[in-house]
This record gives sequence, structure tokens and C-alpha cells, in this order.
Amino acid sequence: MSKSIKAMIMSAGVGSRLEPLTLSVPKPLVPIANKPIMDILFEKLVSIGVTDVICNTYYLADKIIDRYKNNDIGINFNFIKEDALSGTAGGVKKCQYFFDKDTCFLVLSADGLSDVDLQKAINYHKNTDAIATIGIKKIAMEDVPHFGVVVTDSEGYVTEFQEKPKIEEARSNYINTGIYIFDYKIFDYIPENTFYDFAKNVFPKLVEKRMINTFVVEEYWSDIGTIEKYIESNTDVFSNKCNVEHAPIVTSDFGGYIADLSCSISDTAKFIGKSVIGENSKIGKNAIIENSIIWDNVVIEDGVHISNCVIASNCVIKMNLVSQIVGANELITDKSFKVRA
Repeated sequence: MSKSIKAMIMSAGVGSRLEPLTLSVPKPLVPIANKPIMDILFEKLVSIGVTDVICNTYYLADKIIDRYKNNDIGINFNFIKEDALSGTAGGVKKCQYFFDKDTCFLVLSADGLSDVDLQKAINYHKNTDAIATIGIKKIAMEDVPHFGVVVTDSEGYVTEFQEKPKIEEARSNYINTGIYIFDYKIFDYIPENTFYDFAKNVFPKLVEKRMINTFVVEEYWSDIGTIEKYIESNTDVFSNKCNVEHAPIVTSDFGGYIADLSCSISDTAKFIGKSVIGENSKIGKNAIIENSIIWDNVVIEDGVHISNCVIASNCVIKMNLVSQIVGANELITDKSFKVRA
């Protein structure tokens, strides 16, 4: 593949559906099996020879920039900082200067976890006359109301988009994955300095001209944009549904866990189901960790039982928790804790 192919990762979103986890960490840095999803995306790009990447940043931008400005992943990291959100298409427009006029480029969403064959998708796009080619994924019909639905003709060209339709109104159960290959001509359809969205503003014009093709994502794909999907995606790593490099899974009589090597885990701690333990975290004596995701620098004190929880970094947990999402920097005691609705 040509080294001239470049990519953009849309990284400006606030990630409000992942709160309270994203109150201190931007969505692109939310970890899957202890690895920020942006790391995973970058590694996949490098694996196909794409090393020139730009990101539009906005929310907690400096945390993204600080992590990648000197990275060892192999990415030539470039960025813009947006003063205000400008929409999916508006953000790409601000990065127009970065791309070459004579070749296509990739655009990925920072919350998309996937094993898609990006090389195959790019090659496919090059053999069409489309300005845009988008990855689509077949899902269960009952899940359709949560996604943007894509309707195509027999040759894969988009004829219609439906935004989160009711099941009985859906004309397809293929959804937009946020994986795009664009020709440089896409910029002709996006005005400067205007809030502009692909789904609402750009794609309808291209549909009229039969200029959007699709490729089916047969491989694993998940949108980690909600707490439920985030938890599910971590669980999928244990089942080898998703190919993410991680520390070895330590198995026990009742389950297993993935833990950073820097962790301190008591020999008497018990693990049930599938859990992830982050860097420098400490699991105390006789603690029970059940189907939970624990980020970095977390202390679970002796005898505490954590079940079906996500605990963000720098927390100290002194009491049992069930089905709770705990934001960063919290001290959780009997007196301080308020049950999450």
C-alpha cells in the first residue's frame, strides 16, 4: 500500500454518555484491557503502513496531545485544537490542509473498536467511482433503534440513511460504523467555518449523486460510546472476540483477570468472572473482584467486595460496591458514598 495514505481520527467529542469516567479522561484515552482505545487505533493504522495521522481535539485536548506528541507507537502525530465543536464534517474540514489532493484518506471515530481489514477497505474504495466509502455492520434488528441505519442498492451504493429508526420503520439492519474512506473531493461538500455533520449535511447530497459506496464489516466492531458497550467490549477481549494486545489472562477457579504487571494483588484476593486491573492498582487481602474494570492507581482495601463495577483512576474503595460506576479521584466509604441511580 502507498505510504502516502493518511488518516484522521475524530477525537473532539465530550463523551457524555461515558460519564463519570470521562469527567477526567477524554474518550479516546478510555482503556480497553488497560490500553487506551486511541493506542489500539494507532497500532492498527501502523500495521497497514499508515503513519501520518491527524486528530481534531477539543475536550481535554491537552491530555490527548501530551500522550501522543512523543509516542513510541510509530505514529507521526498531528493535531488541531478546536475552540468550539464543529460537527463531524466540520472537524474534518479543519484538517483539510493535512491531506493530499491526489489520494484518498481514512477517517475513523475514536470510539470505534474493530478488527476491520482497513487495507482491504481502502483497496475496495479505490476501485469504485465513489467520493466516500463507509463501513457498515449487520446487527440484530432489535438493536437498530440505537444506531444510524444505512440502506443500499444491489451494488452497495447508499440510497438512504435512517437515524435511529423504530424497528418497524427500519429498511435495513446495517449500521454506519464511523469508518470512512474519502476522496479529497469530499471537501467540496463541506463549507469552511460552519458547524457541519456528515449524516445530516454532507451524505444526503452525495446520496443524490450516488457517490457513497459501502463495504461490509464482517469482523468484530463495537462502539464504546456508552457504559454498557464499554463494559461489553472489555468482556469481549476475554473471549477473543476482539484482537487487542494485553497482559496474559490470569485464571482462577471462578474466573480470570487481566492485570498490569505493576499491580499489587494479595494472594488471598478472589476473582470471579472477568475483570481488568490497571497500572499500580492494589487489591487487598480477602478482597473479592467480580466482573469489574479497575483503572490505574486504585486501592481496593482488605475484605472489600466489588461486583459489576467500573472504577476510574486514583480511587480508594473502603466498602462493598455492586453495579456502580465510580469517577476518578474518589474516596468511597460508608459515610461518603451515594448510590448511583
